[in-house]
Amino acid sequence: MKIGDKIPEILGTTADGTVLRASDFAGRKLVLYFYPKDNTPGCTAEACSLNDGLPALTEAGYAVVGVSKDSQESHRKFAEKYALKFPLIADTDLTLNEAFGVWQKKKMAGREYMGTVRTTFIIDENGTIADIITKVQTKDSAKQILDIRY
Repeated sequence: MKIGDKIPEILGTTADGTVLRASDFAGRKLVLYFYPKDNTPGCTAEACSLNDGLPALTEAGYAVVGVSKDSQESHRKFAEKYALKFPLIADTDLTLNEAFGVWQKKKMAGREYMGTVRTTFIIDENGTIADIITKVQTKDSAKQILDIRY
């Protein structure tokens, strides 16, 4: 997906079994962030930055939702461990990863594999992508979002 595209209506199922829809966020801005894996250093730093920055993000009119291919149970444990105050979508079938174009070939230590490319989508009040952050600063992701003006 690119700037100007409308996001899909069905976003996915959260750790508690709730099905999130784009219409749930109508009239609010949404931070939809994709990350590779629960409980890894970069993903934990990013989630904690967003959690710590949630009051400022909420004040600026944003809702926050994380997405990875991890299971609902993995998300539940991750959210409990770090007291995350926003939902995590369990995109186990990669529907959302593929729709947003973040499921890509990656390289690490000389091997190639498919994985989620860490990406943050800023979605406006009408469900349209307003900005995309591809160089996510995991430890400062909340500030990085708040610094965007669209």
